[in-house]
Amino acid sequence: MRAQTVAKLIGVAIIIFVVVIAASTSTYVVQPGYRGVEVTLGKVSPQFKPEGFGTKSPFVTTIIPVMIRQQTREVQAPCYSSDLQQVNMDLRVLYSIPEASVVGIYQNYAGDPFESLIAPRVQEALKEVTAQQSAEQIVKNREDIKTKALASAREKVGNMLVIADLVIQNIDLTKDLETAIEAKMVQEQEAAKAKFTQQKAQIEADTVVIKAKGDAESIRIRGEALKQTPAFIDLQIVEKWDGKAPLVINSGAGGNSANILLPLSDLQKQRAATPVQ
Repeated sequence: MRAQTVAKLIGVAIIIFVVVIAASTSTYVVQPGYRGVEVTLGKVSPQFKPEGFGTKSPFVTTIIPVMIRQQTREVQAPCYSSDLQQVNMDLRVLYSIPEASVVGIYQNYAGDPFESLIAPRVQEALKEVTAQQSAEQIVKNREDIKTKALASAREKVGNMLVIADLVIQNIDLTKDLETAIEAKMVQEQEAAKAKFTQQKAQIEADTVVIKAKGDAESIRIRGEALKQTPAFIDLQIVEKWDGKAPLVINSGAGGNSANILLPLSDLQKQRAATPVQ
C-alpha cells in the first residue's frame, strides 16, 4: 500500500509539473517598444504580435521579440575624395524598424538589420558623395556631405527601414593634408584681412575728397554771394554782433595816431579810472 501510494503521488506530481510547464509555454508577453514574431516549428507567421500578453501553442511555438524603438549605432566609413585623398569618417546612425517590416526583417536579416543592411548602404552613400568633392571641401561642407549621404542612404535602403539621421562625429585626414589645409585657410584669412584694410583706406580717402569738394563748393557759393550782394557782409556782422556798442578812439597824437575799436563798457571803465583835472 505504501508503494502504491508513493507511485500515485509521483504520478500526480509529474502531471502537475507537465501542466505547469505547458501553461507557462502557452503564454507570452511582448514588452513595450517591441513586436513579436511567431515561429511555429520553423515556420514564421506573416502577422506580428503586438505588445502585451497573449497565448500560443505550447512547446512548438516561439515568440521572438523585435525592437521597433529608434536605435543608435556607430559605423566607420573610409572614403576617398575627388583629389584622391583618404578621408576616414566616424558616424552615428539613428534608425528604427517599422511595424510593417518586423516579420520581413526577422526572416531576411535575423532580426538585426544594421550590419547586413544599414551599415553597407551608409558607407556606400558616403563614398559616392565624398568622391565628388575635394578633401578641403569635405572638411568645409560637412553639413552638405551629411545631407546628401542621408538622402542617398535612405534611397538605397528603401521602405524596409527608417534612417532618421546621420551624425558625422569626426573626419580624419592624413597629417600632411591637415597641415596643407590649415596653411591655405590662414592664407585666405590674411588675404581677406588685407582686402578689408584696403577697402577701409579707400573709403577714408573718398570721404576726405568728398569733404574737400564740399568745402570748395561752399567757398565758391559764398564768393558768388559777396559779388552779387555786397550787403551780405553787413548782414553777417549784424548776425554775429553780441549787443555791445563799439567805440573808436584815437590812441595817439599828431600824425602818428591809430584808431582803436573798443567796446563801450571798456571805455566806461577807462574813464572811471582817469582822474579829473
